[in-house]
Amino acid sequence: MAEIDSDAMPLAGVVLAGGESRRMGRDKATLPLPGGTATLVEHVVGVVGERCQPVFVVAAPGQPLPPLPVSILRDELRGLGPLPATARGLRAAAAAGARFAFVCAVDMPLLTVELIDDLVRRAVETNAEVVLPWDGRSHYLAAVYRTDLVDRVDALVSAGERKMSAFVDVCDAQRIVMSDSGPLSNINTEADLRVPAQPWR
Repeated sequence: MAEIDSDAMPLAGVVLAGGESRRMGRDKATLPLPGGTATLVEHVVGVVGERCQPVFVVAAPGQPLPPLPVSILRDELRGLGPLPATARGLRAAAAAGARFAFVCAVDMPLLTVELIDDLVRRAVETNAEVVLPWDGRSHYLAAVYRTDLVDRVDALVSAGERKMSAFVDVCDAQRIVMSDSGPLSNINTEADLRVPAQPWR
């Protein structure tokens, strides 16, 4: 059997941008990065788009977003959590012909293409349903998911489940121990964006 080249593996990207951001007190997606060159959603979409095609942004109903060169999907209702949004993104990725999708939160300013590559490489090697980073905790919203899992997500959502952990617990999941957890950093305050020497685009 021929070895599959993970670098050539079609990989969709799903950026979840519709969270309520209670701790931030404002919408994270449109938070301007230092220097005013871009918003957080523009930056994260740019990083994801370097490795993933197509890219989908899942946003809340009526949520304002800057112009983005990707498809925008809207949650049916606000405040239902990341699981229904992940289902919407995986369904769109499957319809686009992608076997895997990288799913991440919008509040990851230090996300790197190298992290995405590491995860999809492990997904191809192991044929796992989910590959996610671990640095003392599981990062459900910085992980590679098989797109054929969407029916499983739908069943959980229909049963009233909203937690990503419940989904991953019923999957064949591989966790990768990360030596550098910097790219997994999430922001909860505007001060979190003030990291030294960050080359914002």
